[in-house]
Amino acid sequence: MTLACRVVYYISSSGENPVKDFLDSIGNVSKTKVFRIFALFENYGLSSIIPHTRKLAGTPFWEIRILGKDNIRVIYVLPQQDRILALHGFVKKGQKTPVRELALAYKRYYDWLKRHS
Repeated sequence: MTLACRVVYYISSSGENPVKDFLDSIGNVSKTKVFRIFALFENYGLSSIIPHTRKLAGTPFWEIRILGKDNIRVIYVLPQQDRILALHGFVKKGQKTPVRELALAYKRYYDWLKRHS
């Protein structure tokens, strides 16, 4: 029996949904890949998405990796075992995750913690 899992998008205090906005801005092939990974998680749990994720060393964050024409990344955190909080999405252009992208994920995570604790 599989537990129901959920993907939750970060929503700012002003009601903006930056992850949804990012996903709406990328191509349909990449968007479909991201939603397929979200569906795997929601239907089969965290272990089902392991091949598509990577822990960001030294942070509480993980990233969903979409390879292809564009290297899409969605940074997320696990506030609970059955929930992914998607914080930030971006197109990765180099080997390392840019500090600017991590800083934005931290900012959104701390904002979320402040409002949901």
